Amino acid sequence: MNFQENESVQMVRQMVRDFAERNVRPHVMEWDESQTFPVHVFKELGKLGLMGVLVPEEYNGSGFGYLEYYAAIDELSKVCGSIGLSMAAHNSLCTGHILQFANADQKKRWLPKLATAEWIGAWGLTEANTGSDALRMKCVAKKEGNEWVLNGSKNWITHGITGDIAVVLARTGELLDSHGITAFVVERGTPGFKGGKKENKLGMRASETAEMIFEDCRIPEENVLGNVGDGFIQAMKVLDGGRISIAALSLGIAKGAYEAAVKYSKEREQFGQPISQFQAIGFKLADMATQIEAAELLIQESAHLKNHGKSVTKVSAMAKYYASEVCVRVANEAVQIFGGYGYTKDFPVEKFYRDCKLCTIGEGTSEIQKLVISRQILKD
Repeated sequence: MNFQENESVQMVRQMVRDFAERNVRPHVMEWDESQTFPVHVFKELGKLGLMGVLVPEEYNGSGFGYLEYYAAIDELSKVCGSIGLSMAAHNSLCTGHILQFANADQKKRWLPKLATAEWIGAWGLTEANTGSDALRMKCVAKKEGNEWVLNGSKNWITHGITGDIAVVLARTGELLDSHGITAFVVERGTPGFKGGKKENKLGMRASETAEMIFEDCRIPEENVLGNVGDGFIQAMKVLDGGRISIAALSLGIAKGAYEAAVKYSKEREQFGQPISQFQAIGFKLADMATQIEAAELLIQESAHLKNHGKSVTKVSAMAKYYASEVCVRVANEAVQIFGGYGYTKDFPVEKFYRDCKLCTIGEGTSEIQKLVISRQILKD
């Protein structure tokens, strides 16, 4: 691997950094306090090609690879985890699922609108009683003529209310059958499809998380992604790539908290000198920097493997697991370095501290990542 970022990655980093400073940072706490999902920001990201980072140019995407993709999420998340999370969910999950498994006509129909953020995407796998245990899902689709009738609900869905289009996983076969789940594309405005409860969250409050409800929702046959019964297998492959994006989200939050802590430690004086000069603080910063560096190397490895079409199941799970746990540790230490100020909303690390925890839960908990890693190790 070449650890030097190429010109394309550097260009994306600088573009996103400038965008975040200009369009996101001034509003971070305003959106967080009011739980505002700033749709207009994502429309602007779409104009920059950042809502279709991995989508080929023929579908109005940027045609970039995973190195550019992780760099973009990293830079956004250094300023606001919520914006990084929503960008990641749109790109990796909804758009990513269609990109990987749609036929040519379906790609022409949906990808150009997603890649430009004309449409915001959602992805529905999780239900109220089935998180990691997805094979017990109760959302079902039954065939009637040339249509499928969908009934049930999905929970914890990013853009569940605002999203213009959703990829929805529903049971079309027997309970616990990994070939009994099918992926459907449902457009907003389809009768029987509506948003439900919006979650009132600890962190990531400017990224909309909500319920999606389906009541006799009729979906045409041409909206099935891939073969009937392949949905669960597709979802697992989508999550393999999605873990890279959550790792990048974790990395960005960790970097944001770390950089704020370094700056503050140089400015804050106690006992006649900056607190950065005390070994207790210096050692904290050393640990934070080392863990961030290690997390980024794992992410780069998984992005490199993904770009070259190689299996990323083990390495992306490692990257997601390690980066998300590092994110929590770094944010915690950043609050400690700020002391009492770190506990207030006037300083940035309080928000990093609240945002970081989601990274160890979303798209597979740390425990699930360890399960994936251990199975891959034993299989190998």
